[in-house]
Amino acid sequence: MSTSSQCRVCGGTVTEFFDFGRQPLSDAFLKPSADFSQEFFFRLAVGLCGTCTMVQLMEEVPRDRMFNEDYPYFSSGSTFMRSHFESLAKYLLANELTADDPFVVEMGCNDGVMLKTIADAGVRHLGVEPSASVADVAASKGVRVRKSFFEESTAREILAADGPADVIYAANTLCHIPYMDSILDGVAALLKPTGAFIFEDPYLGEIVARTSFDQIYDEHFYFFTLRSVQEMASRHGLELVDAERLTVHGGEVRYTLAPKGQRKPTEAMRKLLAEEEAQNLTDIATLRGFGAKVERNRDDLLAVLRKAKDEGKRVVAYGATAKSATVTNLAGIGPDLVEFVCDTTPAKQGRVTPGTHIPVREPSAFTSDYPDYALLFAWNHAEEIMAKETAFADAGGKWILYVPDVRLV
Repeated sequence: MSTSSQCRVCGGTVTEFFDFGRQPLSDAFLKPSADFSQEFFFRLAVGLCGTCTMVQLMEEVPRDRMFNEDYPYFSSGSTFMRSHFESLAKYLLANELTADDPFVVEMGCNDGVMLKTIADAGVRHLGVEPSASVADVAASKGVRVRKSFFEESTAREILAADGPADVIYAANTLCHIPYMDSILDGVAALLKPTGAFIFEDPYLGEIVARTSFDQIYDEHFYFFTLRSVQEMASRHGLELVDAERLTVHGGEVRYTLAPKGQRKPTEAMRKLLAEEEAQNLTDIATLRGFGAKVERNRDDLLAVLRKAKDEGKRVVAYGATAKSATVTNLAGIGPDLVEFVCDTTPAKQGRVTPGTHIPVREPSAFTSDYPDYALLFAWNHAEEIMAKETAFADAGGKWILYVPDVRLV
């Protein structure tokens, strides 16, 4: 089993710092009648490049196994996320899309949650989305969508058809794509000299600080820091000019790249970069320390679940999230410890969780007969969920959380 590999950004040596073991595709919710012996598994391990400091998975999962016509995640499912993307669209309209006949391209536009506001404003746009299930929903909202993966060839075709872009945007998409050279060469080709490439993704600093280890799963190939984004951008004629902390999805950063020399880097970006350096975030010893905390959280969570079982208490999970696959498969949490997972996504209901095969049911299964404990997999929406489920707490129910540590609420 290799503990080093070649960096997908710079070709340097990537040294492994944590192995999550055998993991399934995080969004492959099978029917209970499926042949589980055919389920796809891979080794989920994460490492650090000694040259450009990019943290990345040691093994790549083929992209068409993850992003296809069955992809079940819809960005519009959360009220909080809808409002987040609407605010971002309004910001772009006011600050970046102000030239004559501006043009914006979104990489991985999902169900059109951000571009709908742009489309409603009458601004030229294009969403590039490989998963037909969500692309069709975006198109039904009046968003112009191209069903494909974004790469250099796609960017050049868009440039020929629509001209250069004022903004290229991506949310929770760039970290999914191993072939970064093709992406950034495409961005550099498609972007106007005065344009901006803006993307937001989970931030390694937040993952390490909060031990939010379930952010590491098959779909997330890269875990960005400002330093690694600087290194990556500079190889493609681009420059990191701004960085903003976001609270969404358990802690992200919104990065702004521009063609080299076109924009002055902000003070906010310099400040966050200095913080990162003070934390030794891109030091292998820091990351190995994070791995030790992951093991402690896993053991503590198992202890709570086993105690509940020994006491004859009912435990149900809340939110059949992609990231919960990492938790359940790392800890070996199956239907013996968790009765079922409730989730609002119809495409997941009546199926079982990847790898550990816990049944997924509709939310009414939770509210009609409250359990003693609810294991909150969708912890990044904790505030929204707990405000909605006050009757569960009133009935004496307790939430089990495992980020940043295991506790009952």
